[in-house]
Amino acid sequence: MYGVLEKQFRNYYKEASRMQGITGENLLVLMESRLDNVIYRAGFASTRPQARQLVSHRHFKVNGRFVDVPSHQIKVGDQIEIKDGSKDLIIIQHTIDTGQDREIPSWLDVDVKKKAVKINSLPSRSDASSQIEEQLIVELYSK
Repeated sequence: MYGVLEKQFRNYYKEASRMQGITGENLLVLMESRLDNVIYRAGFASTRPQARQLVSHRHFKVNGRFVDVPSHQIKVGDQIEIKDGSKDLIIIQHTIDTGQDREIPSWLDVDVKKKAVKINSLPSRSDASSQIEEQLIVELYSK
């Protein structure tokens, strides 16, 4: 679902298991707070692979600095904006125009006019897809 390979996913699991709290929920928070996922959730890309490509092609700034790593972890208070030269890209504008009915999570503050996102808080379990059964993931990887 998030477009990560097995080794990278295993590393996310290891990090989630070291964090305080429930490992499954920690894992989902780590996956939801990836830069490519935030771009997708904010409505600037129609799919996660598209968001991944936009990030890789340096169309976004995080706190004023260009970031081209889709797995970059977003923190509370981060500002994400589309670089000036990319604000008029047809693919981004089309996604914004056609995604008006897409529900934006409460942990994101999206300014469509400025094409910017502010991270208000960390995502919670309820922000991730209900199709994910994180307990099964934890059982598989804890072996």
